[in-house]
Formats: sequence, structure tokens, C-alpha cells
Amino acid sequence: MPNTLMDTNFHFSGQKSIYKGKVREVYTLEDDILVMIATDRLSAFDVVMPKGIPYKGQILNQIATKMMKATEDIVPNWLMATPDTNVAVGKACEPFKVEMVIRGYMSGHAAREYKAGKRVLCGEPMPEGMKENDKFPEPIITPATKAEQGDHDEDISKADILERGIISEADYIILEKYTKALFQRGTELAAKRGLILVDTKYEFGKTKDGEIVLIDEIHTPDSSRYFYADGYEERQANGEPQKQLSKEFVRQWLISNGFQGLEGQKLPEMSDEYIESVSNRYIELYESIMGEPFEKADVSNIHERIGANVSNYLNAAR
Repeated sequence: MPNTLMDTNFHFSGQKSIYKGKVREVYTLEDDILVMIATDRLSAFDVVMPKGIPYKGQILNQIATKMMKATEDIVPNWLMATPDTNVAVGKACEPFKVEMVIRGYMSGHAAREYKAGKRVLCGEPMPEGMKENDKFPEPIITPATKAEQGDHDEDISKADILERGIISEADYIILEKYTKALFQRGTELAAKRGLILVDTKYEFGKTKDGEIVLIDEIHTPDSSRYFYADGYEERQANGEPQKQLSKEFVRQWLISNGFQGLEGQKLPEMSDEYIESVSNRYIELYESIMGEPFEKADVSNIHERIGANVSNYLNAAR
């Protein structure tokens, strides 16, 4: 198995702090600079799996940074540079404590809630008579509170966000506008690749100058769900599962092995063969979403490579 990046402990010039999320590690430097490193950790049901997935961090980082470039004309973002395949450097922001989830189709979490009898999700009505993977009449925004590692994200409505003062109404209006614009652009980009952008999440922050910008990942298989457009209608008509591109295949494997992140459940063992198959699926996801071959970075010494590339960039930028 190729080397994987599970943890980092760099000491960059001007470094002030490190924040370690489920998948990404964020280094805060002087001058309001952030260095975000995408690890190969795999998270599902808000639980980080014990083994990494080769090239996953590179795949997520490259999709996210390229998608930010493809949407920067409609929504400002935090990104400044990508000095390494696993690294994004950008402006420090104060993150909003809510993820803006938007759904064009009733899939995944929404479908599970619908099957449980719910017809309202985060204050948004879901029409009667829908089947799993049907398209909503209009995309719905179903926000979630951001959880610390080990905790679960929780659904929350716009009304609750405003009532609890988590986000001001003026800021939330901007987040809604940006979320809809990004989803529309993502839908158009996906269509060019023969894909349907089913649902996704966006995260936003505010710069020290008060500008709201897009942060973190965008349109990656970890934050988004895609269907293949070819055969979608036929599969729906026949009640067949959709052929999809997302990490839902990992969630389904975990569910089939008795794990949904609930208390008392034991995490199933992932064999090397299964991990390799997950890595290959992520490579397929990259090539399908981006429409270009995936080029594997040198992973013989990932830490040394990242450390050198970031340090060289920072030295040249000063």
C-alpha cells in the first residue's frame, strides 16, 4: 500500500496555532495566513476511520482548489495559492458555525429522514409522494451545525439559526444567495461531465475586513453527491439505485457491516484490499468530476515533500 498522510506536525515560519479537523489540518500563521493541509483520513458518520486512503487528500485538495478557481467570478473565496498537491494557502477567516447544505434531489440523509416519515427537513417541506433520488421542485437549503471531531453535525433551520443568533439575518441572506449561486454553477459544471450534482455543502467565513468568503472544500466527493446523468430517468422509473459518485459507497459499506456511528457500535475492519478499492474509487471520482487524468504525487516521503513546498512558498512570498 502507498504511504498515507494521517497526521502532521509542522512548524512553519510565523506559525501561531494548529487546528485539526476530521480530514483537514489548518495552520494559522502571522499576517492572517492559513495553510490548510488535506490529509488522507476518511470520515463517515462523523467518525474518522483508523486507516487512511491513499491519494485521498490530494484528490480532495485538487478538486476543491480547481472548483474555487471555477467559481471565483460569482463568489469570493479565501484561496491564495496551492504550493503542494495536498495544500491550500489562503486568507484567515472567522468561520460561520453552520454548514450550508443544499439539496437538489432527495438522497442520502434527506431520503433516510423521509423514509422515517418526516416531511420537513430544517424547516423546508419535502412534498408527499416522492421516491428516493427524485428531484425536488426547487433545491432546498438544509443547514447543519458544525461539529468538533468526534461529535455529530446536527440539522438546524434558518429560523433557529437567526433566533439563537448564530448568524445575523443580513449575513444569512448573503450565505443563502452565495449557496444558490454556487449550486447552480456546480450543476452546470457537472452537466458538462455527464453528471448530476445531487447535493453538497458549502462553508463560509468572514475576513478581518468583514468580507464573506467561501472557505474549505467545494464540490468534492466528500462534500457532494453526484449521479451519472446517463440512465438517471430510466433507473428512477424502474425503482433502481442510482449510479453515483460520492463517498456514499463507504457509508453503505459501513451500514452493511453494522455501523452508523451510533453509541455501542463497533467499527468494522477495513482490509488493505478494501482500502485500495476505496482509493481507486476516489481516483475515478476525480477523473469523472474534473474530466482529466489523475496524476499521483510522489508519496515516498509525504511529510518532507509538503514541508519543503510550503516553506519554499512562504519564503518566496515574503
